[in-house]
Amino acid sequence: MQNHRCCFLCLFAVATSLLSDNTKAESIEKAWPLFRGNSHATGVASAQLPTSLSLLWKFEVKDGAFEGTAAIAGDVAFIGDLDGTVYALDLKSGAKKWEYKTEAGFIASPAIRDGFVFIGDYDGRFYCLDAAEGTLQWGFDTGAEIDSCANFYQGNVLVGSQDATLYCLDAKSGKLVWKHTIDDQIRCSPTIVEDRVFLAGCDGKLHILDLKEGKDIAQVEIGGPTGVTPAVVGDFVYFGTEGGEFLCINWKEASVAWTFAGKTSTSYRSSAAASNEQVIVGSRAKRVHSLNPKTGEELWTFAAKQRIDSSPVIVGERVYVGAADGRLYGLNRTSGEMEWEYEAKGGFTSSPAVVDGKLVIASDEGVVYCFGKKEE
Repeated sequence: MQNHRCCFLCLFAVATSLLSDNTKAESIEKAWPLFRGNSHATGVASAQLPTSLSLLWKFEVKDGAFEGTAAIAGDVAFIGDLDGTVYALDLKSGAKKWEYKTEAGFIASPAIRDGFVFIGDYDGRFYCLDAAEGTLQWGFDTGAEIDSCANFYQGNVLVGSQDATLYCLDAKSGKLVWKHTIDDQIRCSPTIVEDRVFLAGCDGKLHILDLKEGKDIAQVEIGGPTGVTPAVVGDFVYFGTEGGEFLCINWKEASVAWTFAGKTSTSYRSSAAASNEQVIVGSRAKRVHSLNPKTGEELWTFAAKQRIDSSPVIVGERVYVGAADGRLYGLNRTSGEMEWEYEAKGGFTSSPAVVDGKLVIASDEGVVYCFGKKEE
């Protein structure tokens, strides 16, 4: 009888584990909680999109403008605009659920954790809002504009500021846990892997910090300033600089593994999408580059009609990215050939957010677009 009981308990444990894993996988596919989708800032979606995307809805703000990328959780998309309003939009219809107004505008993308929305404004104030009602939970003042999307470590939330400081705050109370200051502005979002945080700074260095105390572990010279968010896959960090170089850094060795400079390369303000197979990034030279993540060899290049400041997102066998002329491209991930295109009003600095069957992106003319498959 004891053996039967043990077998039952084992089967129950396995079934519970499988159910938990399936629930987690479903949850991941239905959420885009950070600017680049996850704490490693890889820009790779777990969800899938239909082959042919149709416009499902758009939400327009009169005289508005968006530069930040939407965060999505629980069938709600959250985004802040340059006029100083955070919007919560129903993902199915685009209807406004709530708005929270401030005196300063939002360049930064929101981040979501445990039913709360975290976002900083260009006056340097960092907000924690209740995701269900849009009510203020707490605020924290930094010394300058916040361009950075927040990231999370255990019970803390981390955000960078143009006052050259990375702040680690208690997510529930907003109290300062620690702060770390570098030699110039922080415009990138902090990328978190294990107990490390990565900052690509305007001081021309990649900073690798300990997350528990915020102390410097290593610095790597990168040859110029940058404001883009570093993507981390395995032992490697990928990002471009204002000087037109794209770098791969081995973070465990704190050394440059390779660099890439395109023939027509100018500055990079697009954060890379990175996987084990390829690294994809847009440049201000009107190009989207796909690179071998091990060697930096160029796999393909797509020529757009205008600069690419939007950050690409890999979704299955495609990569989606916006351009400054309002074109949203769906490119074949293997060949770089354009397979889908939508021309919107204005331009895109904002990047795609992708959840189960839907892509959300906002333009600098104050329009939030949602694409997916129209129901018959």
